[in-house]
Amino acid sequence: MPSKPPPNVADPDAVEEAGTPPPPDAGQAPVSLAGLGIAGLSRHRIGWAAVALVTVWILVSFAGQASAAARAAERATQEQTTNQALVARVAALRDELSLVQTQRWILQQARAYGLGTRVERPFAIAADAPSIAPDAPGSPARRLGSVVERRSPLDVWLDALFGTGGGAGG
Repeated sequence: MPSKPPPNVADPDAVEEAGTPPPPDAGQAPVSLAGLGIAGLSRHRIGWAAVALVTVWILVSFAGQASAAARAAERATQEQTTNQALVARVAALRDELSLVQTQRWILQQARAYGLGTRVERPFAIAADAPSIAPDAPGSPARRLGSVVERRSPLDVWLDALFGTGGGAGG
């Protein structure tokens, strides 16, 4: 008498049509793969791999947070510098505003448009005008109280040839 096949082996007498899956057996127990060591993986090694992955994920997220905090601190420093520059600019603009509101400034600007008094003579200096000579009237060399050193031409030549005399017998 032939032996009976085990329950998990398909019946050779059953006819299956091509392309249709066999109906699931409700009475069969699922196949357990716990006894197979697939490529050297065990529950212990898979657990350690999961712990390692979670640890790496936590470290990467912590590093991302730390770099974001460093960028935020750098941006805060830049914003403080920008704010200080803006405060200085606002102060300078307020000073300029108080200057241009004075009567003296208004009268000076009015003269630029020829709105001075009748005794004033309007004038303008050309943009390509040469600078004044060092000994022109009004220059520091010709001001009242300035000491003008008058030297003879002989003294000028002697100083040019021998240098300025520091004193006799040296």
